Amino acid sequence: MSTIHPGKNIFVFIETENGQPKNVGYELLAPGRTLAEQSGQQLVGVVIGSHVEQCARDAICYGAEQVILVDGPEYEPYTTDAFSIALTRLIEKYSPSTVLMGATGNGRDLAPRISSRLGTGLTADCTSLEINGDTGEMVWTRPAFGGNLMAMILCPDHRPQMGTVRPGVFKKRPYDETAAGEIIREEISIAPGEIRTRLIERIKEVSESVDLEGAEIIVAVGRGIGGPQNMGIVEELADALGGTVAVSRAVVDAGWVPHAYQVGQTGKNVSPKLYIACGISGAIQHTCGISGADYVVAINKDPDAPIFELADWGIVGDLFEILPALTAAVREG
Repeated sequence: MSTIHPGKNIFVFIETENGQPKNVGYELLAPGRTLAEQSGQQLVGVVIGSHVEQCARDAICYGAEQVILVDGPEYEPYTTDAFSIALTRLIEKYSPSTVLMGATGNGRDLAPRISSRLGTGLTADCTSLEINGDTGEMVWTRPAFGGNLMAMILCPDHRPQMGTVRPGVFKKRPYDETAAGEIIREEISIAPGEIRTRLIERIKEVSESVDLEGAEIIVAVGRGIGGPQNMGIVEELADALGGTVAVSRAVVDAGWVPHAYQVGQTGKNVSPKLYIACGISGAIQHTCGISGADYVVAINKDPDAPIFELADWGIVGDLFEILPALTAAVREG
């Protein structure tokens, strides 16, 4: 018999692909655990896929108390129909008060369909999560009006409360091999006729080969780089540091670099150990995407640039002089 208490649990959806987990699910177990402890609820991971039992075990090691596992061949590859049916049934059975999902391509497809079927609200692209321990009411915070302000959104009248969070906003808890938890296996079979789509071919795009969310060192550049012909000095520093190149929205809008490299509200959220912002002014649309960075270094010739308010270290100067000097210093050891 399941030990999950209906109405007193928080679901975290652990997205998988080809039997492998997406990091964002494990990342969400960290705030999920905090929210559960503050409100006296259980933290329940939900894993749906094919041959994904190890993902369920790892979810316990990352903080889940229980994990609901739905494993079957109909769940690989991802289809909207199969996952919508399975997740809706689980929510109806266990009545979570809150559901957290990653704002990935699949998550952004699945979450609104689930909320619509359940007749509840959904807050997308959250950057902060809080809960009232007495009422269990969530406060979802997300950028609004082009990132010029942060909106706090409530869903007081309907349950579950649902929200999506971008990869990289939160950091995973330390992996604890000794953690004990319960895996609850649910058999939810989907008839072939219920799946209305079929994957014919998958084309791997550049966005899938640029792992900004998993990068430990990022060298990012803004419009101050002047044009694509100057990107070489950024790439050289990133290469010397063993890091990854990223850009601001202005660079993407100018057509200099593909969108896959963009960090910020309309790009990706990142949480590297080191983020070097070169020629980036520091508008909130960009800085909301780097709030998870351990250390931020800002390089800008404008001493009043807002980025310096966020940076741990700042260098006032011309990036065309500073970046080559930094690269040379790193290579010299």
